[in-house]
Amino acid sequence: MRLLSRYVIRQLLTVFLFSLFGMTVVMILVGVVREALDKSLGVVQIAQLLPYILPDALRFAIPATILFATCSVYGRMSSANEIVAVKSMGISPMKLLWPTYVVVAVISLVAVYLNDVAVSWGRDGVRRVVIESLEEVAYNVLAKEKSFSQGQFAINVRDVEGKRLLRPTVTFQSGENTPSITIRAEWAELHADPRANTLTILLHNGNASGGGVNMEFPGTIERVLPISPEDAHDRRSASSMPLADIPSAIVRQQELITDLQQQIAAEAGIAMIAGDYFSGENESWKSTNTVLDRAVWHFHRLQTEPHRRWASGLSCLCFVAVGAPLAIRLKNSDFLTSFFLCFLPILLVYYPLLMFGLDRAKNGALPPETVWLGNVVLLAAGALMLRKVIRY
Repeated sequence: MRLLSRYVIRQLLTVFLFSLFGMTVVMILVGVVREALDKSLGVVQIAQLLPYILPDALRFAIPATILFATCSVYGRMSSANEIVAVKSMGISPMKLLWPTYVVVAVISLVAVYLNDVAVSWGRDGVRRVVIESLEEVAYNVLAKEKSFSQGQFAINVRDVEGKRLLRPTVTFQSGENTPSITIRAEWAELHADPRANTLTILLHNGNASGGGVNMEFPGTIERVLPISPEDAHDRRSASSMPLADIPSAIVRQQELITDLQQQIAAEAGIAMIAGDYFSGENESWKSTNTVLDRAVWHFHRLQTEPHRRWASGLSCLCFVAVGAPLAIRLKNSDFLTSFFLCFLPILLVYYPLLMFGLDRAKNGALPPETVWLGNVVLLAAGALMLRKVIRY
């Protein structure tokens, strides 16, 4: 029995590791190229991005490659009548399957960890590299294209000499409903501060117009801008938090919701005592209700996120639960055919169910456990096929 187990595990891991390496390399290259094109990064910045992109690439590559390895190994064994030979000796096919289930269970736990690392450490690392290289990227883009935009500002220049931007035209946009301000200057300089997450623009001898402003300024002025202010929101979102931080965040969010509900109840009580039955029209009342709605919205996402990461990681085991018995029943030595015949029902069933459960759970329409619906369906289908493999 140990010989059979070692044989299956060796075959499985060989195919899995080779296919995982190939797919991960492709996904990393695609991820790096996308970031490089979007952010105009240089070779040094691309090299710095590689370790942060790796967990993200692995978490997407592992489920597909472990299914591919399973279909390849069991499809070949079945087509070579090795399964029939084992049965003829009175040995249950489970003796060939359980080593794979044990190995894949361990790989699934690693996938859960990678799901956590990728969205917390990985994304934060990519963001940090981009911010630290923003000044260099801006100068490189301005030297080549003579224009650059980031967040709330856009800049066009006539030329670039070292760190000095000649005849710049800078447009600032504070918000969607506020007019833009345009500044034209003799020269300008950019200085990024990664620690403060800010970009400072020095402007010398120019004029400003727009938003009710029309003035000239001698000497040098500076404007400090936050770099990608939406990133601060992203770091607070449930999808970017480490799993270890989510339980305490849920408790804090529950306390916030309770405080807001008590505040609304107190305001309603005061309004009723005062005979103000139309207090719902009050702006303060509306504002508090809006904050409460956002707090509840964030609370549902916090509750859903752990289930999403665990369900995504353990999908490896669910894929194999379907792929192994199906590959045995197909008896096809062509591993690509077996893989696609196994992956197609997973693609048509698992992912739609996952997206449905995720969307409904995030909106609070269904409990967060709904995220597991796709996993449960795959395990049930795998159990039915496994029963037929063992019996027949």
